[in-house]
Amino acid sequence: MTTHDTTEAATAPPDGDTFPSPWLSSRFRLFFMARSTSLLADGMLMVSLTTAVLGAGYGAGGVGYALAAWMAPIALLVLFGGVLADRFTPQVMMVGADVVRMLAMLAMAVLLHGSGSGVRLWHIMLLMAVSGAATAMFQPGLASIVPQVAEDIQRANALLRVSEAMSALIGPGLAGFLVAYWEVSGSYVVIAAAYALSALGLAPLRRLATVRDDSGDPIWTRLATGWQEFRARSWLWGVIALWSVYGLFVFGPALPLGAALLTEQHGASGYGWIASADGAGTVLGGLLGMRVRPPRPLVAGACAMFFFALNPLAPALGWSFALTVVTGVLAGCGFAFWGVMWATSIQSHIPLAVLSRVSAYDVAGSIMVIPLGRALSGPAASAYGADTVLLFSSAVSVLCIGAMLCVPAIRGLGRAPVRVAEGAPV
Repeated sequence: MTTHDTTEAATAPPDGDTFPSPWLSSRFRLFFMARSTSLLADGMLMVSLTTAVLGAGYGAGGVGYALAAWMAPIALLVLFGGVLADRFTPQVMMVGADVVRMLAMLAMAVLLHGSGSGVRLWHIMLLMAVSGAATAMFQPGLASIVPQVAEDIQRANALLRVSEAMSALIGPGLAGFLVAYWEVSGSYVVIAAAYALSALGLAPLRRLATVRDDSGDPIWTRLATGWQEFRARSWLWGVIALWSVYGLFVFGPALPLGAALLTEQHGASGYGWIASADGAGTVLGGLLGMRVRPPRPLVAGACAMFFFALNPLAPALGWSFALTVVTGVLAGCGFAFWGVMWATSIQSHIPLAVLSRVSAYDVAGSIMVIPLGRALSGPAASAYGADTVLLFSSAVSVLCIGAMLCVPAIRGLGRAPVRVAEGAPV
């Protein structure tokens, strides 16, 4: 840990159970509500978008173009989102992003209402690009908000992880219900309302004593400062470097190829149950993250991530339905527990003044290679077979986590004192 890591930390009791529950903080409750509704909107968006593009007659290729239009601005602009969050405070950027996303979704609703096949694909792509750009402004500030609304950072992250899992389970089903019994434009109205609720939940947090960067440095200098803070911590860039490999060779192929094989092996309904088991495991991992407080969080989280190797392994080896359901629970649990440990480590060890920028590098390094991995998974499966590619993914998963545990800085990173922003009682 560098000297910067403790400049904004306040001494806290070593036993996490002595911290007040995050639920006792009205600020955390507002933030939790905002984050949950935002995640619900994100969970609904993919089903609504797919239905809209297919209904307009543009096929699977059109869905790919629309998804790319949404994801590309996130990848390109997320670093600038981190800079702006540190400059204008995360709360301001996140409220603004939610308002933009709300307007974009309302525009989608108007565009799709009663228009049928007359919708132009580029109209959809443009609105999705606007939503993606707003998401890039929203995402980096999340890490900076959590330490200021809850003393117990780990438990707060665990609760947010459970909310994320529940939203991932409920969102697609809700969107499908609205599309089936109302119309696709109606689902976009509900998505817009969810983003509006997120903005309303975040708006009262403007009184947080957020560290704001009031220097007159140009944006490129601010980016460079974030990069310097990022690369100064070998545990941080070490994890992200390995995570990029993981994203390319594990996360990339696991979803499309795993879904195809599991549907072939167990049918569409069987795959649905397996996906639900993964979601249940994610909830379980979040609940576990509330109670288990290891002295070496990254070591514990990495050990839990070994279970994720089962995710591509089960369809590759054609395991039985019951065994595959069990592997889904274990993989989801391991992934969620790692997420809690990682988020808590980032928020505990990085100074608040640069946390949004550092988090932006984290987000960029973690997600940018996943679309490439998914794009390459099809040709690789055609050349070598989907089962072979997934076996390779499982092996890479074990190797990456093993390599993570071999890095002294990662292995040696301990828990940090929980900090509370001065002047911001919880």
